[in-house]
Amino acid sequence: MAADVSIIVPAYNMERFLVETLDSIEAAIKPTSLAVEVIVMDDGSTDGSLALARNYAAHHANIRVLTQPNAGPSVARNRAINEATGRYIFPLDADDLLGAGFLEHAVQILDTDPEVKAVCGEDLFFGEKQGPWRLPRFSRTLLARRNLICVSALYRRTDWERVGGYCEELVGYEDWDFWLSIFKGGGRVVRLSCPAIHYRIRSGSKRIADRKRKRETIDLLNRRHAEFFEQVLCGPLHYQRTWSKPLNLLTKWGRKLGLVRKQHE
Repeated sequence: MAADVSIIVPAYNMERFLVETLDSIEAAIKPTSLAVEVIVMDDGSTDGSLALARNYAAHHANIRVLTQPNAGPSVARNRAINEATGRYIFPLDADDLLGAGFLEHAVQILDTDPEVKAVCGEDLFFGEKQGPWRLPRFSRTLLARRNLICVSALYRRTDWERVGGYCEELVGYEDWDFWLSIFKGGGRVVRLSCPAIHYRIRSGSKRIADRKRKRETIDLLNRRHAEFFEQVLCGPLHYQRTWSKPLNLLTKWGRKLGLVRKQHE
């Protein structure tokens, strides 16, 4: 039977945190009437993550465990979603916690408003940093310069199919690229007042490692979304992202001025 929601949990060497994550899922979905399946995709772990996930799944009928050679989170998510049955997809990293009450409200919104492409929450940091994760209000113009939506947001499987899934070339910021693909043609985001997730901050976390890949990420985003960046930034995304539109306008003005001067020579 098809699920309402498929929660996708890619896991690479997460034996320290995986049980806590899965416990948070079970606690969050137990009070709801939703049909929720959980797919843990082991991404070639070298610790005990796979055995731990299989043991947990043996006691929970709604959890499936898949495994693949290590290939990164984009490949892991795409392969898991290919196996999923849910109308809606919710990615959850294997060291984060699902917020209580979020999924039921998010499903109701997507069920009733086709203009909404993603539902996220007022997420919270925990671990080495505490407090709210404050992201700016969504706009397509701002999305062109920075990611505004956590990877853990509820969206339609049909939208994942429409954009071809997560970009498997990207090692980091694959969620930003995914949201660019989803929203460059339009759509709305709803942010609920409750947290979708509690996001664990630790020194070795992927969020921190992604910051070191800034230049290669921007180069690839420019190749994949050139038309969208031209539309909203008047040219490519620059390494100094905040200045992208002013720099592009200045470049175009300079070229135009040079052309005018040349015509009068």
